[in-house]
Amino acid sequence: MKRRPQGILTGMPFMAHVSSRSFVDDAGHRIYLAKPPARVVSLAPSITEMLFALGLDEQIVGVTDFCDYPDAAKSKAQVGYSNPSVEAVIALRPEVVLAPSDFLRPDLQSKLEQLKIPVFVLDARTLEDILLHIQTLGKMFEKTSAANEVTQTMRQRIAEIRRKVETLPARRVLYVLNSQPLIAVGPGSFLHPMIGLAGGVNIAAQAGVAYPKLSMEAVLKEDPEVLIFPSETVPRSEQQQWLRWDSLSAVKLRRFHEVSSSLLNRPGPRIIEGLEQLARAIHPETFGSGEESVHP
Repeated sequence: MKRRPQGILTGMPFMAHVSSRSFVDDAGHRIYLAKPPARVVSLAPSITEMLFALGLDEQIVGVTDFCDYPDAAKSKAQVGYSNPSVEAVIALRPEVVLAPSDFLRPDLQSKLEQLKIPVFVLDARTLEDILLHIQTLGKMFEKTSAANEVTQTMRQRIAEIRRKVETLPARRVLYVLNSQPLIAVGPGSFLHPMIGLAGGVNIAAQAGVAYPKLSMEAVLKEDPEVLIFPSETVPRSEQQQWLRWDSLSAVKLRRFHEVSSSLLNRPGPRIIEGLEQLARAIHPETFGSGEESVHP
């Protein structure tokens, strides 16, 4: 006689409930939320932008000092940035704290754990990670339709950019984070794969670190065709100093371009606008814009 499996049917509804309301973060920690959090503190501008994109304005009770988009973010209580105040976070009585691991100090984490305030780590390393984070937050806050809408729009725009650049010859790109010393982006940085998606080849691709220091000898040897500068952090005067390296293809062709670091460095919904800026800088003729440069 067949033995009837005990407890499987009675256990299933409970297991389904747990799995639908439990979430594993990028640090491998699992949290369980009985219901969508009504009070959330965000410890990164990118996370704040994701929450607003999902229509969670009322649930956001605290943000960082650098959360400046959308405008409504500026009116939220601020808790610091790379060194968030433990007291300020706790005073806001959050039901969950969303944070990148970089700014999650051990003392803050242990204090929140003592108070049974769940911490959820979001560390995007790729474009796909951002889309997954938006979907995860959609489930966490029961905003799945909004999350689907945001990610679908993002995927459509990524596909459009890919279509425009995939048949073009990839141009050699140097993304200059700083000129003196010369610091670029390399493998392991968020921007490295973005350069490839935008139709470029990163000349620092062989570097062993995410933000390598490069010698001018190495740059002259690789001969970038496009120089890209973050507009908020590298002043025009510093950009124009590159004009003296007149043997570089980028200088000969006057291909100096600025992109917004607040768009490209924040792994949130507006990253697509940053990707499009990058693609326009590398292939301006394809996007209906002329060869805009920053030379005098």
